[in-house]
Amino acid sequence: MKMAKCVVWDLDDTLWRGTLSAGDEVVVESQVIETIKTLDERGILQSIASKNHHDDAFRKLEELGIAEYFLYPQINWNSKSSSITELQKRLNIGLDTFVFIDDQEFERDEVAFVHPEVETIDAADRLLLPGLPRLSPAHVTEDARRRRLMYQQDERRERSELAFEGPRDAFLNDLGMVLAISRAREGDLMRLEELTHRTSQLNSTGIPYSYDELDGLIPDPNHDLWVCELTDRYGSYGKIGMALVEKSGDRWTIALLLMSCRTVSKGVGTVLLQFLVKEAAANGVRLFARFRRTDRNRQMLLTYQLANFRVVSRDGADHLFENDLAIVRDYPDHVKVDIDA
Repeated sequence: MKMAKCVVWDLDDTLWRGTLSAGDEVVVESQVIETIKTLDERGILQSIASKNHHDDAFRKLEELGIAEYFLYPQINWNSKSSSITELQKRLNIGLDTFVFIDDQEFERDEVAFVHPEVETIDAADRLLLPGLPRLSPAHVTEDARRRRLMYQQDERRERSELAFEGPRDAFLNDLGMVLAISRAREGDLMRLEELTHRTSQLNSTGIPYSYDELDGLIPDPNHDLWVCELTDRYGSYGKIGMALVEKSGDRWTIALLLMSCRTVSKGVGTVLLQFLVKEAAANGVRLFARFRRTDRNRQMLLTYQLANFRVVSRDGADHLFENDLAIVRDYPDHVKVDIDA
């Protein structure tokens, strides 16, 4: 069962009672507001797909005190499926992690026809959302509680970039990004477990790890477990990457490497891999990496290939790469890297 990452709400007779464009005095039940807040606290993103006049509907959300909970609300007269397409592009998460709730069977069927991966739910069941297994993570990390806020910080960064007069490199330099790489500690483990389940595009194997598995790796001298956090002048992106390295004599193997897709546009998606290459070269060992092809992680395959990793063996979807360490690149100029080894 894949956990859901975003609930998309219709407005009329779904989030609120009544039809706004018909002049109704719309009302939101207190249980619905509590549901919205509960999902938000669990790190479930939320948005809107509503056929309405944008300014009127958004003004009503603000009056109700709940506008802040919805990312990139799609309030227009387009099809609901096209609104979800736009949200998928903006949020950069899989369609199979969306849940769409609407009172109209036609709208649910239209979304299901265009996006069969999206789960659709009748608005009559909206108060049941917090009890659904796909919306009930086993652990809720601090990063999860801040997930919406981090996306909203991203939105402010995007607006700043659009307003920035100058080349993109200059804008990235202006962000003041710092990537802190450190050995994982017990307090990181719930977030790392979450990353192995939620991250699919920049994920070298797609293999999830449990809290207990990760906990057992921290004291193991034959493994290094690394975590990284990205910050800039807008705030923290949270813990956005991890690497697991198996160590056997003069042979190190990257058993898992993953980075949040939110880092790609900031030019830091390869920094953790560069760090591992530098560490291997400094220690005079051979560096290998495991890669398992999934339907989502072609980007990670390209990341390895562009970093001078070459295939040494292959078994179906499983690849073993080696980097001859002939090229050890410096970190990007626009990112300060802090290492706490």
